[in-house]
Amino acid sequence: MAQTQLLDEQDDGQISEYHVMVTVEDSTRPQTPPTGRTHPYQDTPPFSQVDDKPKDSKQRGFRRIRKNQDYVHITMAKSSTSRLPSEWWKTGIAFIWACFNLVLTTAMITIVHDRVPDKSVSPPLPDKFFDYVPRKEWAFRVTEVFGMILVVLWFIQWLSLKYRAIVGRRFFFLQGLLYMYRMVTMYITTLPVPSMHMECAPKLQNNSYEKLQRAYQLVTGAGLSITGSHRMCGDFLYSGHTVMLTLTFLFIYEYSPRSRLWTVYHVICGLLSAMGMICILMGHEHYSLDVVVAYYITSRLFYWYHTMANNQALRGSPHNYLSRVWWNFMFSFLEKNVKLPVPCTFSSPIPVPSVSFKNPCRSYSKVQSSREE
Repeated sequence: MAQTQLLDEQDDGQISEYHVMVTVEDSTRPQTPPTGRTHPYQDTPPFSQVDDKPKDSKQRGFRRIRKNQDYVHITMAKSSTSRLPSEWWKTGIAFIWACFNLVLTTAMITIVHDRVPDKSVSPPLPDKFFDYVPRKEWAFRVTEVFGMILVVLWFIQWLSLKYRAIVGRRFFFLQGLLYMYRMVTMYITTLPVPSMHMECAPKLQNNSYEKLQRAYQLVTGAGLSITGSHRMCGDFLYSGHTVMLTLTFLFIYEYSPRSRLWTVYHVICGLLSAMGMICILMGHEHYSLDVVVAYYITSRLFYWYHTMANNQALRGSPHNYLSRVWWNFMFSFLEKNVKLPVPCTFSSPIPVPSVSFKNPCRSYSKVQSSREE
């Protein structure tokens, strides 16, 4: 244990003596705090002598302080914040990527809609699920309600994450990638309507202005039937509703704790996601193939991305075949400075104003002070 003294100070002929003790514990044995008035030096001269030779007293005291000082070297771990930078500008680019592909997909729906064959000419394809489960009119509305609940829950959870910038750009990148793939699949293969109940909007062969209006209406209505914005056909392979149901649940589960209380939350979100997919089929709004393919592509891309993101050794390995995917350059751009798996840490999304507290550093080592003439 090391003791440091604050020397006597002279102010206008008066002497103030401050005895300050700093304790540095270098063992696990409990220390008994000093009681009463403590004089670190037994050879401290009386005040009468200090009055005669204050300068010599102070010089001797400084020499003793330098001689008796103890230094403890504490190695601090490198902050994880520098290894998990926010880089919100990258998150903004990922958001633009998602919006760009969403708009392109919407425009593609308006084009594919005119290619869908009439029900009287090309009836719905046979589907095993439809053979055993009759159509329920309310089912697809339930799907969209469950989807909106999952999106809201994920949005609130995302805002509460400490590393929301990193998680956000991962979500936006995967969302944009999935919608780009969906745009390709619906364009190269146009399926007939899955059920005879579907009423498609009139076709607009060469009316570009009306097509733009439909695309705008679809975007502003979030592509939901309950908002009346989705009356076009052709966007069957693969299901966009299944993409959002799957993607939101996977992110909810990945970036939340594994405690018992959170397990209940996971089960509820998992049931919402699974029941939403089942209700898509019960409403006969998509073929079973549309739902299966959407789930498979969404889950594989999610696991693929996070496998590379959470394993640093895979990124630079020449034997990593996962990195040979075409979008690896975009992955490297987004994850270049992320050196650790993102921990599940929560923080307030709104900056909390600092409160004026008494500075504890001013008094943590001060045990007694006195002022005498």
